Amino acid sequence: MTATDDERPLLAVRLDDLFKTVRPKGKHWTNAEVAEELKRTNPDLKVGGVYLSQLRTGKRSNPSPDLLAALARFFGVSVAYFFDEKVAESVLGELAAIEALRQSGVRAVAMRAAGMKKENLQAITAIMDQYRQLQGLPPVTDSTAPE
Repeated sequence: MTATDDERPLLAVRLDDLFKTVRPKGKHWTNAEVAEELKRTNPDLKVGGVYLSQLRTGKRSNPSPDLLAALARFFGVSVAYFFDEKVAESVLGELAAIEALRQSGVRAVAMRAAGMKKENLQAITAIMDQYRQLQGLPPVTDSTAPE
């Protein structure tokens, strides 16, 4: 049986989220690949793929500060991501936006919207909201949406 997010330590959930959503150098990385990359850039660091797997599942939960710092650098986040709720929410919001841009067609829409006047963006957003509703998709609540 796999542990749910509620059953795993917060560190495990957050680290696993990074592995699932962040793509350094444009690819998904395995535990072993990340461990090798961390050791390549930090030769004194003691880490292996099995240990990273254990951190992600919550079987282990006390990584060294050096390992946390190396993981944060590798995934391009602040070390505070692992401990601070506000930082984690901000990072996860940005990751969700990046993931949405990876979807087919979404990037093309975003590229076409860049540089448009605020009132035009509002009209386009309203139309897109109507189409989302017609498809049964949840409404988008984005604080950065045009006003």
